[in-house]
Amino acid sequence: MHEDANGEGRPVESGASVSGVDQEFLALERELTVFLRRARASQGEMAREVHPDLESAAYGLLVRLDECGRQRATELAAYIGVGKATMSRQLRALEDLGLVAREPDPADGRAWLVHLTEEGRGRVGRVRDARRARYVRKLAHWDPREVAELARLLNQLNRGMEK
Repeated sequence: MHEDANGEGRPVESGASVSGVDQEFLALERELTVFLRRARASQGEMAREVHPDLESAAYGLLVRLDECGRQRATELAAYIGVGKATMSRQLRALEDLGLVAREPDPADGRAWLVHLTEEGRGRVGRVRDARRARYVRKLAHWDPREVAELARLLNQLNRGMEK
């Protein structure tokens, strides 16, 4: 049984007309669809935990700033995969909420660096700690080597998607 995009169990379909490699990619697509649906829902919950008015999409920006420190808006836009206008709108909203601030880039006076405020760092840190605790609970029955292997494979997938 596999879970479909609605979270319901269903038998694996036989694909007599589809090659074995195609079956592997169909299974990958199915599992990624479920995973991404759950991730989007989870991201919305985490965004609301950071601040009730925070857009779901902006949560990823806060995590990136938490992990990497000060960055230019253009770097953030490239990493997230959005245009400059979208990034400007999201950063303005984050500034209005007091979660990020901008400062002139000492290497280029025309550019700005974006960073988490102390309030933003504290809120993001608490939500990330709670999320990791949920992963620990949900995967407690996994062997730690399996968790490490999943992380390695997801990293490999993400790196492959950047190309």
